[in-house]
This record gives sequence, C-alpha cells and structure tokens, in this order.
Amino acid sequence: MYLVGAGPGDPGLLTARALELIARADVILYDRLIPDAALAGARPGAELVFVGKQGGGGSVPQEQTEALMVQRAQAGAQVVRLKGGDPFVFGRGGEEALALRTAGIEYEIVPGVTAGVAALAYAGIPVTHRGLSSAVALITGHEESAKQSALDWRALARFPGTLVFYMGMRRLEQIVAALLSAGRPGSEPAAVVQAGTLPEQRVVTGILQTIHEQARAQDIRPPAVAVVGPVAALAEQLSWLPPRALAGRTVAVTRARAQASALARRLEALGARVVQAPAIRVVSLAGPPLDPSAYDLVCVTSANGVVGLFERLAAGGRDARALAGARVAAIGAGTAAALAERGISADVVPERAVAEGLAQALAQVPVRRALIARARSARDVLPDVLRERGAEVDVLELYETVAEPLADAVLESARSADYITFTSASSVRFFLQAADHRAGLSRSTRIVSIGPITSAALREHGLEPHVEASRHDLDGLLEALLADAGAG
Repeated sequence: MYLVGAGPGDPGLLTARALELIARADVILYDRLIPDAALAGARPGAELVFVGKQGGGGSVPQEQTEALMVQRAQAGAQVVRLKGGDPFVFGRGGEEALALRTAGIEYEIVPGVTAGVAALAYAGIPVTHRGLSSAVALITGHEESAKQSALDWRALARFPGTLVFYMGMRRLEQIVAALLSAGRPGSEPAAVVQAGTLPEQRVVTGILQTIHEQARAQDIRPPAVAVVGPVAALAEQLSWLPPRALAGRTVAVTRARAQASALARRLEALGARVVQAPAIRVVSLAGPPLDPSAYDLVCVTSANGVVGLFERLAAGGRDARALAGARVAAIGAGTAAALAERGISADVVPERAVAEGLAQALAQVPVRRALIARARSARDVLPDVLRERGAEVDVLELYETVAEPLADAVLESARSADYITFTSASSVRFFLQAADHRAGLSRSTRIVSIGPITSAALREHGLEPHVEASRHDLDGLLEALLADAGAG
C-alpha cells in the first residue's frame, strides 16, 4: 500500500516516485483534486476509484476510503492512495496509515509538494524571505466556526512570520475577523491564490482588513489558499507566470488516454483548463513475429502503428536494424517523430498527413513489395494506389480502437467546454455515441478537427467543425485552435 502525494495540481510537479507507482498500480484510490494527467499514467486495466471529498457536495466517507484501502491490499493488489498535495499535510494521511498499521498491511509514504508552498510560489510569494519572515505556520481553515475553533487565535496574531490557511475560502471572513480581534494588524499584506499551479490560477492581493471583500468581489472560489504576512506584498515584484493565450478557456480532449497527455500538457501550458474525455482506447492485436526483409517499402500510418510494428519485430528477436533494407514512409510528422525515437529516420514524410498525401509523396518512389502497418479497418486508399502501380502489398493490422466508457460527469464537462478537439474519425464516432450525438454538445462549444478525414466523420454525424487544422498533426491542431481563440 502506498500513500502518495500528487502535489498541488500541476501534473508536472508529481515526483518521479509518484509517477513510477502510478504506472505500476493495480488499484488507484484518488482524491477530487487529482489532475487527469496523473491518472493518464496508470497502466491499462488498472482500477481507478474516486474517493474524493467535495466541499458543500457529495463525499466518500473517510471510513469507507480506509475500508477500501484495506480490502484491496488484503486481496493482493498493489494499491496507490493518491492524495492532493502531501499525504501528511491536511491530507488525513496519518489516519490512513494508522488504519493500515492496525490491519497489518505494510505501507510506504511518498511525500508530495504541498499547496501552501507551491501555490504561493506560482503566485510569486515566498513563504520565507530574509528580513521579512523566518517562520511559517500552516493552518487549516476548515473549521465550523472561527470562534469555536481549537486554534489559538491570539498566538496566531502574535506569530512572527507567515500564516498560510488551507481550505479556508468559505470562512475567510471569519478567519480575518478572528485575526483582527486577536490583534493582527489590519494593514498587514495578504493574498489569496485560487487553483495554484493550475491553468485557471488567479491571485488577489491586498491587506488583511479587506482581503475577504476583495476575494468575494473577484469571485475567488475553492480550491484556494490564503496567506497573511509581509511576504504577500512580494507577489507583484516576483510574479513570473506570463499571460497565457488560452487562459479562461476549457478544452476537451477526446484522444485515447495514453496519447492524450502530450496534447493536454501543451494546452495547459497555454492556460487552458483541460477536460480529458478519452472516447477511445487503443488495443494491440495479436499476430506472428515480423520479418521485414522481403519489403522494399514499409509505410507506417500512425504513432500507434510504430509501437505495434516494433512489438512485432521484437517478438522475432529483431530491432530497428531489420528495416535497413527498406525505405520507410511515415504518414505525418507525429509518426515520423515516433519512428525517430526508435532510431529510424523516415525517408518519406508528406506535407499532408493523410493517406492521399502519403500516396502522392510516394508517386516517384519505385516499389516492388510494400508493407503497410496500420489500424484495423483503416481506409484502403494507400494499398489500392500502390497495387494500381503494380506493387505487391501486404497490410499488417497492428491495433484497433474501441470505445472507452465515459463517466457522466466527464461527458457533461466535455459537452460544455469552450472547445472540443477530435484527432481521428474513431474518436468522433465513439464520443458522439456516448454523448447521444448532436444533443450531447452545447451550441457554444466550438469543434476542432485535426484534418479532413476527421471532419468528414463529424459531418456524417451532422456536425460541422468550426476549426480544421491545415497541418494534420498536433502542432497544426494547436495552431488552428489558437488562431480561432485569438480571433474570438
């Protein structure tokens, strides 16, 4: 059993140990604030169980969470309890560790970056600073009433350093009143950081006397941390996050979970809030080992095809050297990059990342016998063109895409996003099946297509894409989306 801290929200702040354990886990019990990108690292077939607590909403009782931990671990599963921030900083990790110890289950604690430090750092606020603060107090703001709290407000008012309040947005006015009543100066700098480290991060700075009014006026909501102390005044000087082109926009990504992370990270870096709605899942197809020595042309039509191709080569004890006698063609830049990671520099890469573009790029290439590595049920444009030229063509189906069930909450978030992106015809088909076709998309949601094949699939379902990438890869899709967002 592993009690793992997932950090403050930005998946890039997960520790190497956390990523390793997530990838190996049989079961992951995760909290509300765990980023989708963290769960994207789970292995196929892992059981993902939500055990979060929603302030003011539905929650999974702590006793039920601890019972699940014990039950899954006693059944022999490798279990990760994935918690926001650090397990031992207002994360009830101590309680869960005691429950495991009582049940006789071995466990490991994996610390995470706590929000009270990380969120403030992302806002340009150091919790300590020479000459301003040499001490920090981390305080829970999650109390029924500041007046009835077990906290010593007089001691906090006299505390010679930085006060950081977690989970205190709903009681910020009470917290401020308690500190002022206990003697903390109302003119002292203060700040509130909403969704620290995440694309939707917002910062409000001011003074203790009025910070709750400013936060209310700016509609600051949980999750947020509040800071009181001279260091809060450094936010303006030390702010380092640049303005981001997609700030305030929500973008749904329908790619398979394993492939979605790269796109999600790039969107988040641009300031977007990303909803991962993986409508498809890639399943490898079994087949015999591959000996490519008989082919003078090998065409690979996707990055997934690259993975499958090398799996078949490895099954026969072969590696990249087995392709030395053939020209290698990639359908687009993404596939070429996947080949390059395996040590293969593609000989042919068309400007248009579609089968027609690859067929045109191969028009002057002599071909005697060709192998096409692709998905099951892919279009036959390329093999038909090569056969018309007199080539002998073998089609190697390496994988297929199948529907991935989507939770109602995920569908609802995707349906109401500012943008929804589709990167294949299969993602269109399976997402719209799950979302009840046209009725499943908001009228305000703008549809982004990676290229003409995906756009044709949308039109077959009665939807006209608002944006189509001119270059049919992720770079082209992002460029088109950014241009549309800028125009809007």
